[in-house]
Amino acid sequence: MKVLCIGHSSWDITVPVDDYPIENTKYRYSEKYAAGGGPAGNAAYLLGKWGIDTVVATSIGSDDFGTKIKKEFQEVNVNTDYVETSYEKDTSFSFILVNKKNGYRTVFNVATEHPPLKKLTYEFTPDIVFVDGHDYGASQNALSKFPQAISVIDAGRVTQELIELCKYIKYIVCSKGFAETVTGLKFDFNNPQSLVNVYSKLQNKYPNAIIVVTLEEHGALYQVNNQIKIMPGLKCQAVDTTGAGDIFHGAFVYGLANGFDMEKIITLANIAAGLSVQKMGSRLSIPNLSDVLDYYTKKMGMVQTPPTENTQNPQVAVQQQMQTPPQNNGQ
Repeated sequence: MKVLCIGHSSWDITVPVDDYPIENTKYRYSEKYAAGGGPAGNAAYLLGKWGIDTVVATSIGSDDFGTKIKKEFQEVNVNTDYVETSYEKDTSFSFILVNKKNGYRTVFNVATEHPPLKKLTYEFTPDIVFVDGHDYGASQNALSKFPQAISVIDAGRVTQELIELCKYIKYIVCSKGFAETVTGLKFDFNNPQSLVNVYSKLQNKYPNAIIVVTLEEHGALYQVNNQIKIMPGLKCQAVDTTGAGDIFHGAFVYGLANGFDMEKIITLANIAAGLSVQKMGSRLSIPNLSDVLDYYTKKMGMVQTPPTENTQNPQVAVQQQMQTPPQNNGQ
């Protein structure tokens, strides 16, 4: 299976802090983590690292950050023939502060306008097209050129172009914020019916799509056999949540490329994202495939429980929380 990833790449600099900085104060930090980032970029990197034949179409600047990003892709055998270098715009970068106490991060993205991709012809036919919505023109072009390909979108942001792009996508993997904004409804995790309401309204908006909603620490919401389910994430202490969504998306595409069923795909994606938040950095925290598969094989606590009582159809079923193994296998 060949995967084409289209979208955003950046250079991420992550600095762990004990407390959020106070305005008009100087700080000195010695610990930092630097690597490539961006939704499509991280997904492509994961797929290459996990052995999937992957091509990335993205734009970078003619600077050191751009050079490093391209080199990273090549180190995991991601095809960079469609990485375009801009001599007018710098590579975007993100400065990320991570709170050591809870793993939460604050992201400062520094970027000029992202130049759209110019090379819109491809010398191959992808089996899967993954887009993050940052380049509407290139994404729409690829979806039109390859109608037989499996299409997947990372719907993390809420823009009119991304909302429109979702109409042409087979698998919409969206954030909690995207789902709430598009539907105008809120999730209440103490009220299972609210999950049904949000998911159903989202499904009505995109009736031809298979939808998965990532719920951060609550796991992922999806539907199988007319039953809406929550697949909980790993129960663990988060060190840095940066990039966890990107890693979920990459692992999700990996599952599709291997023909796994939906529940196995989401379980693997949850495991990959859960292992990643136990390490600092986004791309640097992408776990090895062997660690994810080993965790999955152990089936630690992954026993399905009966659906919660709900008079509506479909119902909400919540699976048992996956536990963190005694030793961290996310290296």
